Amino acid sequence: MKLAVLSCIHGNYEALNAVLSDIDHQNADKIYCLGDLVGYGPHPNAVVEMIRSLDIPTCQGCWDEDIVEGLNACECSYPSVLAEKRGRLAHEWTQQTIHPEVREYLAQLPLSLRHGDLCFVHGSPHSQHEYLLPNINAFVALERVLSTGANVLFCGHTHVPYIRQLESGQLQVRVYSPGQESARESAQESAKESSRTTKFDAPLKRIVNAGSVGEPRHGRPNATYVLYDTDTEQVTLREVEYDYHKTCADIVAKGLSPIFAWRLAHGLEFAERADDPTHVCER
Repeated sequence: MKLAVLSCIHGNYEALNAVLSDIDHQNADKIYCLGDLVGYGPHPNAVVEMIRSLDIPTCQGCWDEDIVEGLNACECSYPSVLAEKRGRLAHEWTQQTIHPEVREYLAQLPLSLRHGDLCFVHGSPHSQHEYLLPNINAFVALERVLSTGANVLFCGHTHVPYIRQLESGQLQVRVYSPGQESARESAQESAKESSRTTKFDAPLKRIVNAGSVGEPRHGRPNATYVLYDTDTEQVTLREVEYDYHKTCADIVAKGLSPIFAWRLAHGLEFAERADDPTHVCER
């Protein structure tokens, strides 16, 4: 079976249509969505209606949660005070724009989905707001996958697609108690300690980030998503061109911040990083 996995559409109807068309050309059998249907983009209602009409299994994203809960900022780090202010305005605009049935749909979305040995989440198995960056500590990455009981963990949230292989290997754990150091010097005690050593093999695990359909941050404006073949276990990162100029024009026409259009056109996230690189938003 060929699966298509997409994430972070962010109200970008043009990009969603282009990706769905590409998925159709790739003959995917089923589509999974990792959330963040709304936020930043100009067409949140149309995006949700399209996802619902196609009956695509979907996780709840951090933006979806924030809109439902009525929050104005998430646990993510805004790069500056100005960026946080504009993010709050985007929340307010989305809150005022979405239809009641759209809010109800976002509220009932699950936090994770399963398909055999595959698990689908927005940020991580712990939180929609946690970033699983490609360089995250290997033990943390492995723990996140193991906590799901799956072999492949699909996530989004970073807006940058990647595939991380956690190669198979042996993990050895020993537990020492105070006062046992001298005893460990004897061969007899060493033999006893060996019996207290826990060893287990961790088979190959993978983390696959689908990137973003509606707000890519990999340096280009093209939408990204992932194809996964359940028979061959092959992962393919897809990049799709679309008319981002139309979405940018709609962002400005709807009264959203023009900086959202700028970063969409450039595929960048931190257009305002220089304002205050130490700033971290708080709920």
